[in-house]
Amino acid sequence: MPWNMNDYPTSMKNLAPLIRKKAIDIGNALLVDGYPDDRAIPIAISQAEKWYQEASAADKKAFEQEANPTKQDSHKQDKHAGKLLTAAVNVKYKDGQWLVISDSAEKASNTFTHKQEAVERAQEIARNKQTKLKIYKQDGTLQETKEYTE
Repeated sequence: MPWNMNDYPTSMKNLAPLIRKKAIDIGNALLVDGYPDDRAIPIAISQAEKWYQEASAADKKAFEQEANPTKQDSHKQDKHAGKLLTAAVNVKYKDGQWLVISDSAEKASNTFTHKQEAVERAQEIARNKQTKLKIYKQDGTLQETKEYTE
């Protein structure tokens, strides 16, 4: 069920208003892509908080001035979302960086200088998606596989 600024999950209640607005916007897009509420909510909150930490003051101001999300907002459905929702999360080394990338994804969701940072982020994503985490060594061989399914 889509949300707006007056009707949203209780877990978003204590978020700062701008973070809540972003979480609602992200959450509504995830719902369009077929994510169930119980998975869309924590992903949306996590991504909104991350956006808030990394966004410039100008980006925050611009988003604040945009219209509030509504239940009728149209979001383009991602034809790959279903596959990516259940795809394993990988930590791989490439071109001097550690990548966090899902199976069949075209680009990494995150890149890190240190492997441990990549592993921590990948664990967070795998827990939210309730899927596998595959950690590779720098030489490309599989080091470890972890399950985060219920």
